Amino acid sequence: MEQLSFLSVPSPCIGVCQTDARGYCNGCLRNRDERFNWLHFSDAQKHNIIRLCLQRKRRRQYAKFKAHQIAVKEEHALVNPQFNFDVEPVEGDLTEEKIDLNDFSLD
Repeated sequence: MEQLSFLSVPSPCIGVCQTDARGYCNGCLRNRDERFNWLHFSDAQKHNIIRLCLQRKRRRQYAKFKAHQIAVKEEHALVNPQFNFDVEPVEGDLTEEKIDLNDFSLD
């Protein structure tokens, strides 16, 4: 059974009412059905829609983050073409574990 609530769930609309290529609002990230039928949904449905919008926002932020990482990596590759930023260390390379610093001192 639904819990009674004394306050209605406010709309997540922030006034940026444009849709992206996938049909989601750029402001609140609701789809067409969620926007147009907001007043007819129950409070539980509204809470679920807000949860979905938060998931969509996180996915969008993660996609922007990954695109930024790729752009930075490509920029580094253009600036320093002699370095390969995508290659993992190969067998035989000097890594932190293989360097012996036992006789090293700062005296």
